[in-house]
Amino acid sequence: MNENNSERSVDFKSNKYLVFQILFFAGTVAINFILPRTATALKLPLYLDNVGTLLAAVLGGYLPGIAVGYLNNIINMRGNPGNAYYVVLSTLIAASGTYLGRKGVFDKFHKAILTIPLFAFIGGVLGSVLTYLLYGFGMGEGISSPFARALLDSGKLNVFWAQMTSDVVIDLIDKGITVVLVFIILKLIPARLKPGLWLTGWRQAPMSNEALLDAKRNVTRSFSLRGKIIAIISAIMFCVAVVTTIISYILFQGFAMKQYTYSCQSAAKLASDLIDPEKVDEYIAEGDSSDEYRLIEKRLDGIRSGNPDIEYVYIYKFTEDGVIVVFDLDTPDVKGKEAGELIPIEDYLLPYKDDFLSGRTVEPLKDDTIYGHLLSVFEPIYGAGGKCVCYAAADIKVEDIRLASLNYMTKVFSLFMGFYIFILTLCIWLVDYHLIYPISAMTMSARKFAYDTEEARDISIERLRHLEIATGDEIENLYESLSKTIAETVGYLEDVEEKGEEIAHMQNGLIYVLADMVESRDKNTGDHVRKTAAYVRLILKKMKEKGLHSDILTDEYIEDVANSAPLHDVGKIMVSDTILNKPGRLTDEEFALMKMHTTAGSKVIESAMSLVSDSGYLKEAKNLANYHHERWDGSGYPSGKKGEEIPLSARIMAVADVFDALVSKRSYKEPFTFEKAMDIIREGAGTQFDPEIAQLFIESGEEARKISLAHEEMLGQGIRHFSE
Repeated sequence: MNENNSERSVDFKSNKYLVFQILFFAGTVAINFILPRTATALKLPLYLDNVGTLLAAVLGGYLPGIAVGYLNNIINMRGNPGNAYYVVLSTLIAASGTYLGRKGVFDKFHKAILTIPLFAFIGGVLGSVLTYLLYGFGMGEGISSPFARALLDSGKLNVFWAQMTSDVVIDLIDKGITVVLVFIILKLIPARLKPGLWLTGWRQAPMSNEALLDAKRNVTRSFSLRGKIIAIISAIMFCVAVVTTIISYILFQGFAMKQYTYSCQSAAKLASDLIDPEKVDEYIAEGDSSDEYRLIEKRLDGIRSGNPDIEYVYIYKFTEDGVIVVFDLDTPDVKGKEAGELIPIEDYLLPYKDDFLSGRTVEPLKDDTIYGHLLSVFEPIYGAGGKCVCYAAADIKVEDIRLASLNYMTKVFSLFMGFYIFILTLCIWLVDYHLIYPISAMTMSARKFAYDTEEARDISIERLRHLEIATGDEIENLYESLSKTIAETVGYLEDVEEKGEEIAHMQNGLIYVLADMVESRDKNTGDHVRKTAAYVRLILKKMKEKGLHSDILTDEYIEDVANSAPLHDVGKIMVSDTILNKPGRLTDEEFALMKMHTTAGSKVIESAMSLVSDSGYLKEAKNLANYHHERWDGSGYPSGKKGEEIPLSARIMAVADVFDALVSKRSYKEPFTFEKAMDIIREGAGTQFDPEIAQLFIESGEEARKISLAHEEMLGQGIRHFSE
């Protein structure tokens, strides 16, 4: 179950949508409440307390699943307060369920069944370890206790492994039933309703699966913002956990010590009240042969049984030679000493021997004894005249205090981890929808923003506007500022493009003005510059269509060549009118001067290039002016270049220039027919012209004919401007 495109059909601001989710999640909590109690009522050895949790996790996501699991343990505290300590297991099951659900594991039954060992491991193995840390060794009264006792009685397993094995087996069955129930419920819920159950918190237009994936894969230079926030929250909660744990441990240790000391003091005091100081010697002498002795011994045992923390209760009389036993109760592990038996004073009591002999009160003692590490309290029993006749004592094993401390710290850790997982999930959910997703959406929209065409800009602006980010904080302000800035930038860009187009038109106009000035001196050329420019553009277009010279023929190159074509004869401004307008054939000397218009044109354009910063188009103008009379076989002028040594633009111009000269009327000749001109171009292919370009021009003959006829018609009407 994942956030998907079908979410877009749901109004993410709709109150009905929210109510629908609340009702569903309330239902999952109810399932967690009802099923365990039903299993108990039917005396089934099952928990069934995570069906609602897993269902909420698979359909709703991490936050609902963990929240339901957390509530499950809190609600069940009323029946058994110990359930609260297992909240970490419920949150782990919820997190695992969400992850597997998003991977589509619950879409197929055979895949869903494979999740049972994982959930059984969390509930059985981790749960058994947690139970041991909470309560120590023992079978307890849980669902798995009868099976655990049976395993223990078999003699093959100790207490821990008997409990572990029992918990795992029971959990395998329990989680198997849980997974099957969840799978059945998932199949019963209509597919159209499932997307609406995934808990989202969109503060913008919902993102598609692909966009969400891009957002999560967003590459950053260092640590991602999401990672930083998670790290900060984790670090803060870790510090809080450490400080809280240390403080709690210190306070608990102090409290436990006070409580155990108080228990010992109470037991010792109660024991002392049972002893008649005037009969101590009688107790020593008669022992358990006396009815009164046995009655006191029974009451002493009642004092010990009434406080399970108390390990030993005894009455000692201290002498110079040692300790005389008055009462010493048996325990399951240690048999008590007989009344009247003299035993040595233990090493840990020797520093206080004088106090005991003097009958003074001794502070509670905590030290190693022959019976282990004990907390001992001695209560003096005073006889007539205020003389101490003996001491009533009670012992608690310090190891019990350590176990109680471990038990307490385990409870703190379990509760904290469950709370930590819940808070971390909540923070990540809020951060994702209020911070990460809005920022990622803006980032991806900005990265995809296209400025190359007006249509692309409109689409990009609409994509940004469609985000509809409404977080109500600085992110929303950033979104509005970004939208405004980009809109203004696009406006400025459109103004720049408009001005650029105007400059380009002005530039092209100036080129034609300059070409007209040169042409007006040559009465032979007619509308030559415009027609050759049109032929050049035709050849360039056809070459690009066929994919020829694709590394050179970019859109910018084509525009540069076509727009600068009228300047190919600009060098004629340096040739005298006599030569330009001579009606007959030129002499060798005159032709030599005429040929100089190529290099002269190159110098004129080179001078212009030195005056402008962006001289891209003038570079091709220079090539056209300088090399348009070069020949493919190397017999042309001014440099005698051949083949591909000649710039591509000049090779194109050579065909266009010669063809126009052939079909145009000159003072020294009549125009050739279109067919004759094409034959001459065909004959010159491979000698005068680039064969590839010549062939391409011949194939475009009909379009070339239209250009020629159009210009002749314009000339006939006296029109000087030709539109492309």
